[in-house]
Amino acid sequence: VHRDFRLWLTSMPSEKFPVFILQNGSKMTVEPPRGLKANLLKSYSNFNDDFFNTTGEKVHEFKHLLLSLAFFHGVAIERRKFGALGFNIPYEFTDGDFRICVSQLKMFLTEYDTIPFKVLVYTAGHINYGGRVTDDWDRRCMMGVLEDFYTNDSLLEEHKYSPSGIYRQIPTSMDHNGYVQYVRSLPINDTPEIFGLHDNANITFAQNEAFMQLEALVKLQPKTATGGGKSREEIMEETAKRILSQVPKPIDIEMVMKKYPVMYEQSMNTVLSQEVIRYNRLLQVVHRSLNDILKALKGLVVMSQELENMSLSLFNNMVPDMWAKKAYPSLKPLASWVLDLLERMKFIQTWIDKGLPAVYWISGFFFPQAFLTGTLQNFARQKVISIDTISFGFEVMREKAEELKEGPNDGCYIMGLFVEGARWDHVHHQLTESRPKELYTDLPVLWLKPEANRKTPTTGIYDCPCYKTLTRAGTLSTTGHSTNFVFSVELPTDKSQKHWIKRGVALLCALNY
Repeated sequence: VHRDFRLWLTSMPSEKFPVFILQNGSKMTVEPPRGLKANLLKSYSNFNDDFFNTTGEKVHEFKHLLLSLAFFHGVAIERRKFGALGFNIPYEFTDGDFRICVSQLKMFLTEYDTIPFKVLVYTAGHINYGGRVTDDWDRRCMMGVLEDFYTNDSLLEEHKYSPSGIYRQIPTSMDHNGYVQYVRSLPINDTPEIFGLHDNANITFAQNEAFMQLEALVKLQPKTATGGGKSREEIMEETAKRILSQVPKPIDIEMVMKKYPVMYEQSMNTVLSQEVIRYNRLLQVVHRSLNDILKALKGLVVMSQELENMSLSLFNNMVPDMWAKKAYPSLKPLASWVLDLLERMKFIQTWIDKGLPAVYWISGFFFPQAFLTGTLQNFARQKVISIDTISFGFEVMREKAEELKEGPNDGCYIMGLFVEGARWDHVHHQLTESRPKELYTDLPVLWLKPEANRKTPTTGIYDCPCYKTLTRAGTLSTTGHSTNFVFSVELPTDKSQKHWIKRGVALLCALNY
């Protein structure tokens, strides 16, 4: 091979890419611009003064709406960095989406006498950008964000996109260079206000970045230990023995079936027995696999690939895959996961021993949707009405869980929910802004009140989605339920619904620690 010979290869990321080539080549990656300022500069680098003037008489409207669209494009891309607070699923919005919106904006301005905001919002929000959005809650959020940018107010020169006025409209008398200079004057680090998020969102973003880097470092750790201290095998054996001593044995399902038989009047008996069956499956796997790994570490049985992976997880304080497959969704590290499992088993055992609890711990259910359906079913059978006409009303209780000694006549009390992106104001009894550095707060006991033919209030509430874990994104399972989304709760508020939608406020059954 001639010494000046160079081979230029371009490839998408692939696990099958030959490692030898990577080791012997120079590698280049093209990263998309990071930050709103960089995104705006990239967008405006494709324009010039001639392009601005192509809309004839409507050049002022075009310049105003083009800046709005560029801001929206940047915000849609940059919301991703805030994780689930931004969008439940991180969507790959591209320059192509932006370009098609710009050409449609130009076309609609030329063809219509008045500015067709309804058409512009629909084509951008539901088709060009919305075509990628697969989650209904994300679509709601995206439309809320878009309505802030594609609006009549954005045609005013003094219009501000953010409360502080850093991000604002500028006079349309400026040429292309004037717009570029304005973009260059924007702060390098985005403030959460332009996204409609609370300042705490920056903490979430910084934590996500740090966790990603630390996870990568953990994977790069050497597999052998030198010098003093315990060996990997000793740590794994200790961890396995400790968990084995803590986790209870599976529950006697026959005893539960006898004590709580299937009854027409009480659907909760069925819910309990189904929960016990699900937890038993998990407990059997935990006990069997831990006994196997202790034998494998002593050399009594062959260390299979499954056990090898499990031993690695035990060493890294992560939940083994073979447990996660049989378990409920959880992001907790292994030590917290085991403590959570013990709490869940205590909740189920107390139910079996003492009968129906006054307040249900919703986070303790393997499949909370079954419990919610059971509550509706009890009400429907009691009142002799069709279950498909019944839905939940909600009331946040002022009493603490310990003070509620018995359940309500209709519906049920639930506890164990956390609020992300906001907090509950105990004085005014409504949703309010988070305190600085408080990412998650507890929601008081919630009364789920079944009602027939209920009309949803249109004002004074925020329709808040409730998820099992912090990631929020889930897949649709065979039951027709999402693996993560549980249900939505109406929380009282004195702010507009859109304010909390942009804040990314949600209820969570469990945190990641």
